[in-house]
Amino acid sequence: MWREDFATGADYNLLSPIMKVKIKRIDKTLPLPIYETNGSVGFDLIARENIEIAVKKVALIPANIIVEVPVGYMLIVASRSSTPIKKGLQPPHGFGIIDHDYCGPNDEIRVLVYNFTDQPVTVQRGEKIAQGVFVKIDKFEWEEVEEMKKESRGGFGSTGGYQ
Repeated sequence: MWREDFATGADYNLLSPIMKVKIKRIDKTLPLPIYETNGSVGFDLIARENIEIAVKKVALIPANIIVEVPVGYMLIVASRSSTPIKKGLQPPHGFGIIDHDYCGPNDEIRVLVYNFTDQPVTVQRGEKIAQGVFVKIDKFEWEEVEEMKKESRGGFGSTGGYQ
């Protein structure tokens, strides 16, 4: 859901037409996600319930929504920039991907987090825990070959910058 002032913002003309996306809230007392500023590309996901994440453990935090991602898109669930600093939580796999066909009645988005601190971390119901970003995708067909015609680059760190 867009904030009401979004349509009047200067950045509006820089974006593609707004697409409607079906969304279902599990707990209707919690708000729908919003884009916080005219320039935001991601919307915040919030915790549906209180949860404590044990030291050095991974947990799933229910984000209170089921989203029908449009065909030709994926929804990335990524860390908010402040979450590792403020909470000591990070996604253990970089980010999550929500496919367009993950939208059944029990397909609530859940945020996978790892507590890298030496203390249990509590996430409160309604707290912002991650962000969602829609990304347009293409699908490709494999063309198997017996050999690649280009030279090898050299692998990890081969372009420099590390000592």
